[in-house]
Amino acid sequence: MNEEEIKNIIFQLLKKIAPDTEPSELKPDENIREVLNIDSFDSLQFIVSLNEKLGIEIPEEDYGKISTLKSLINYLLEKLKSQLP
Repeated sequence: MNEEEIKNIIFQLLKKIAPDTEPSELKPDENIREVLNIDSFDSLQFIVSLNEKLGIEIPEEDYGKISTLKSLINYLLEKLKSQLP
């Protein structure tokens, strides 16, 4: 899975959680929750959705590492690479 595919999945899942927003307009270094006005419950739903869609586990202690689009994409790429045989 490449960066563009991950980005599309992120946008798709964010759109489900925050339907009145336009996730694709997020800039790489903007805080996802702040810009899209996502509360903690919706944020948790988003992370669970990512876990299910990508088949990876994002532990609670890593939530602070994935606050921007750029950091989230890099984090997911690393997680996916580490799962390769």
